[in-house]
Amino acid sequence: MIRELPAILLASASPRRLELLASLGIAVRVCASEVDEGPRPGMTPRELAAFHAGAKADAVAARAPAAFVLAADTVVDVDGAAFGKPQDGAQARAMLQALSGRGHLVHTAFVAIDASSGRRLARSSSSHVTFVALDEATIADYVASGEPFDKAGGYGVQGRGAALIERIDGDFYTVMGFPLGLFVRSLAELGYTLPARMPVGAGAA
Repeated sequence: MIRELPAILLASASPRRLELLASLGIAVRVCASEVDEGPRPGMTPRELAAFHAGAKADAVAARAPAAFVLAADTVVDVDGAAFGKPQDGAQARAMLQALSGRGHLVHTAFVAIDASSGRRLARSSSSHVTFVALDEATIADYVASGEPFDKAGGYGVQGRGAALIERIDGDFYTVMGFPLGLFVRSLAELGYTLPARMPVGAGAA
């Protein structure tokens, strides 16, 4: 039996993921996982994204055992090297210099844990992003804006970061931080569908 998706407990402090899920008409509450998102030796960037998503989901599910928990993680992959969130301006500049004028992969993984059924769903999506060539002034201005510091790879596809990108091959939302289409298509595996009606005012500009 397929039911409407209940309220989600989002194991992430990302405002972008909250915005994307709310755009589907889903009721969302936020509970940051506090999981260490540092490197894991021996893991590929795609494996790292999946590991972090699972760890976040498990941490929040342990604190809220009756909830539908959803977690996600995004990792930028440059020739097999994982770029997470920069810790300071120097690291943000180094990441952007490495991305300048070339392509890289973005991996976003998500894990859903449904307490009512005991089911767990883990999926991941990858997209290829090509940057324009960036001069030092452009990099300095972008770092000074403060936008890089809560984003994998030191940039966001939305906002000012859009000007850094020449082309995306794959799912835009994977690069933004949550593959909406894959999530919606996967809901039936958990026995759910989206709410039949959007809340009044949802999606209004």
